[in-house]
Amino acid sequence: MDGPVVEVSHLRKTYGDKVAVDDVSFSVRPGEIFGILGPNGAGKTTAVETIAGMRRADGGTTRVLGHDTQRDPGAVRDRLGIQLQEATLHDRITVGEAVRLFAAFYPRPADPDDLLALLDLTEHADKQFRNLSGGQKQRLSIALALVGNPEVAILDELTTGLDPQARRSTWDLVDRVRATGVTILLVTHFMDEAERLCDRLVVIDAGRVVAEGTPRGLIDGLQADRTVVVRFAEGTAAPARAVLDRLTETHPDVHGVAPGSDGEVAVTGSRRVLFAVMPALAEADLVPDDIRTVTRTLEDVFLAVTGRTYAEQDDEDEPALATEGDRS
Repeated sequence: MDGPVVEVSHLRKTYGDKVAVDDVSFSVRPGEIFGILGPNGAGKTTAVETIAGMRRADGGTTRVLGHDTQRDPGAVRDRLGIQLQEATLHDRITVGEAVRLFAAFYPRPADPDDLLALLDLTEHADKQFRNLSGGQKQRLSIALALVGNPEVAILDELTTGLDPQARRSTWDLVDRVRATGVTILLVTHFMDEAERLCDRLVVIDAGRVVAEGTPRGLIDGLQADRTVVVRFAEGTAAPARAVLDRLTETHPDVHGVAPGSDGEVAVTGSRRVLFAVMPALAEADLVPDDIRTVTRTLEDVFLAVTGRTYAEQDDEDEPALATEGDRS
């Protein structure tokens, strides 16, 4: 379709005195992996469940594929796939049985065998749910979200609890799914996951959007100092430190110098700080064993826009979907 496939405007959701989602707006383009990033308890899951029509909004509008999901959630039921956090199945159902069962709910489902192959589950088709590893369960949950041949898929915290290898394998699967033409709304509290997968994203904190853009654009837009770390062989760190210390008084692009461990010296300054460090060391005939720039991340973006460090795990959970009277 032309235009955004998901449109959210001034979305608000409350539970008594608690404001879970507060004036959230964004749009998702066809074929994107669009991220909703924030610490646990920030309102991410509440937002996407409201977008899907599974919760009633207290304000604002939510549209998916041109349909108002608050007024008519059924209009997108066969075109929207959802993998929810904490989803589970009967212990004894097998992978193949689960996919075929869910396929029967849709008028034009995906071919179960093709879906199992796409998600590397063919060899596990006869394995019971209770015997699956965490990564296999997550791949199955993605398969069930895709079995109806959706145009849009919501993936909520799909790598929580997985080991690093399983997380990376799951990331590769998400790329494969997008390559089939599915637009993905990815909910995550992992900064590295958002940087790796998302074309664009919103950062949500305490129910509000605090940043929006591409991961690279948000990081590059930071005005904070850059840092270069230089490591020297034993005996040369002290004279190098003296040379670099003088730059704080003589060079406008150098703002601070601090010693580290194992002969390292960290130099902070403007985005041109590296161009100040290297000529000074060359002039003093000091050759470092190693030099690197400290890579900034979305965590630095979060710190810049909120004034506090990012905590992936929050003590406050979002209300369960089963809250009485909340379903549409």
